[in-house]
Amino acid sequence: QVQLVESGGGLVQAGGSLRLSCAASGRTFSWYGVGWFRQAPGKEREFVAAISRNGLRTDYADSVKGRFTVSRDNAKNTAYLQMNSLKPEDTAVYYCAATPSPLVAVSPSEYGYWGQGTQVTVSS
Repeated sequence: QVQLVESGGGLVQAGGSLRLSCAASGRTFSWYGVGWFRQAPGKEREFVAAISRNGLRTDYADSVKGRFTVSRDNAKNTAYLQMNSLKPEDTAVYYCAATPSPLVAVSPSEYGYWGQGTQVTVSS
């Protein structure tokens, strides 16, 4: 089992930046790939970004490419999502998730462990 706790959400103006953190505890963090997902009111949860166990491979949703950067520090048991040039349509609850898959997983069904989420609100 791995437990995940997100932090770093908040209210920011359009064009601003936020960095989300995902702190892991329990089993060895480096055994898990990490994904970031978001869910806006009335919408399904959607993939944002993912990073492999060793951090060498990443993937992004088209809507965030060039603006968001996913990273991890296995020594600190923490993953990050740096979000720049934020837009109002980025407003959502952001979740981090962990998977034992060696691949960079983009489907929520591939993740067995989830954090509680952190709210990101971007004002226009």
